Amino acid sequence: MGAPRPEPVELHAHAMENLRYIRRTLERAGSFTAVPGIGGMLMGSTALAAAWMASGRSRAGAWLAIWLADAGLALLVGVVAAAVKSRRVKMPLLSGPGRKFVAGFAPAMVAGALLTVVMFRAGLTAALPGTWLLLYGASVVSGGWASVRVVPLMGACFMAAGAAALFAPAEWGNVILAAGFGGLHIVFGAVIAVKYGG
Repeated sequence: MGAPRPEPVELHAHAMENLRYIRRTLERAGSFTAVPGIGGMLMGSTALAAAWMASGRSRAGAWLAIWLADAGLALLVGVVAAAVKSRRVKMPLLSGPGRKFVAGFAPAMVAGALLTVVMFRAGLTAALPGTWLLLYGASVVSGGWASVRVVPLMGACFMAAGAAALFAPAEWGNVILAAGFGGLHIVFGAVIAVKYGG
């Protein structure tokens, strides 16, 4: 008599393991589609309100406080909107592409936060609008490579606005911040919402 044969692997278990492998591979290679269009439009609206409130401030500290409060609010809106969109498309927010987006986005944002403190202490508040827009744009370009094609383009537009702000007269700072953080977020947010769903 021959030796007993090994139990055959059930077809169902084998198929499920293959599906799990394919899903993990697609998550690592896919695009981060949870960039929120409607959230971007809301972020742009808060920036327009911040520009309006900050325009009458003569003290640099009050002006900075308004913009920092808006940055915190925009961050909250962006994270919540991305979480809602990722849940709707049934992809975890911090999936492979999501982690790549954050890894590309975070370094320039941390640099911007540190430079804000240093520049404010040195009395260089006139250079803050250009610095913020430039570094935010660099964050969006870097993180956007893990996303849909329009996101790096949006980042490049923020970088262009930042470059313009760095060489523009200091009194134009609020207007350029409104056009950048307000206008660009609203325009690109609308494109993302229409083309990529919400």
